[in-house]
Amino acid sequence: MSIAADAKELQGEIARFRHELHQEPEIGLDLPRTQEKVLKALDGLPYEITLGQSTTSVTAVLRGGAPGALATEPARKPTVLLRADMDGLPVQERTGVEFSSKIDGAMHACGHDLHTSMLAGAATLLAERRDQLAGDVVLMFQPGEEGFDGAGHMIREGVLDAAGRRVDAAYGMHVFSSLEPYGQFCTKSGVMMSASDGLFVMVLGAGGHGSAPYSAKDPVTAAAEMVTALQVMITRQFNMFDPVVLTVGVLQAGTKRNVIPESARFEATIRTFSEASRDRMMTAIPQLLKGIASAHGLEVDVDYRGEYPMTITDEDETRTAENVISGMFGESRLSRWATPISGSEDFSRVLAEVPGTFVGLGAVPRGVDHTTSPFNHSPYATFDDGVLSDGAALYAELAVSRIATLAAVASHN
Repeated sequence: MSIAADAKELQGEIARFRHELHQEPEIGLDLPRTQEKVLKALDGLPYEITLGQSTTSVTAVLRGGAPGALATEPARKPTVLLRADMDGLPVQERTGVEFSSKIDGAMHACGHDLHTSMLAGAATLLAERRDQLAGDVVLMFQPGEEGFDGAGHMIREGVLDAAGRRVDAAYGMHVFSSLEPYGQFCTKSGVMMSASDGLFVMVLGAGGHGSAPYSAKDPVTAAAEMVTALQVMITRQFNMFDPVVLTVGVLQAGTKRNVIPESARFEATIRTFSEASRDRMMTAIPQLLKGIASAHGLEVDVDYRGEYPMTITDEDETRTAENVISGMFGESRLSRWATPISGSEDFSRVLAEVPGTFVGLGAVPRGVDHTTSPFNHSPYATFDDGVLSDGAALYAELAVSRIATLAAVASHN
């Protein structure tokens, strides 16, 4: 049977695993219950398992058993990495699904439970085809994607070299509860997703009575001016064809309406699509905010934190993924994005080290309009189990087909 057909046979098992994960989401780098579930799913399969030291990551290596493969030196064997992130978000679930989160204030609102269960399904599919593999497969079950740089931790602990040599290609996948129709795969070569940075600002003034602002140094009005000025700066200092997104998500000050507080603070997320814009933001923002603070006779502390780089996919590996998707599911199931999106991903760390690509998959519930459905991170974000077998099949086929191509090339050299 084909990988896709075998994956269909596993659909119920993969869905049950997804529901178990969904009911017990964990946040950050420490996901002990999730790690335990993944290890249980891999139990009995012929994988070499390594657990993370600084995180609860799981790295699983499958040694290909095709004729001659086991005798081949690890340093010469084709190797492909498949990645799934495992962490949830600090969101109170409001989907109403039967398997809703049992953990108060935590939810798999970004679909990482689907990624993990699909890769676990792929682990079974690949193990069943071990004798056909002329190379090795590395499965990267990663915690801490949601702002904790779990990929960075795993790279530093050697995931890219887990099979004994640097992987030749790496593939990741992400489901969407909006944006794309149910079952639609999407790709883009080059810049696919933005870089992400954090801005943390504290405006320091002098408190006083609300009736006499002239006797105080009001940080609230200065902070409000800064928030507006940041948006104006983007339209006046940056090229509209090299977009920059800056959104203030936190704005805090004061305790009572007639009291001028000592300080005001705000936090923002910054998304850029080129290194030039990213570098310029790092210098332009502090310069602007310090200028405004000085004009008001105040002080300001500006903390600009670099987070995730741009997700840049390899052109050849993206074409490989597109060919696999079209061959398995038909050309109509593939969308090629013309422009990147302003979401960010720490799989960008992997793609900065090795050739690879990232594939999106629409998991909008069937019959729901993907243009209006709640997007990832919403407490109402709902993902359809129906995509699980296709995602597992794609993971497995990417590894099988890429290793076969790499082995064929090596045999002619």
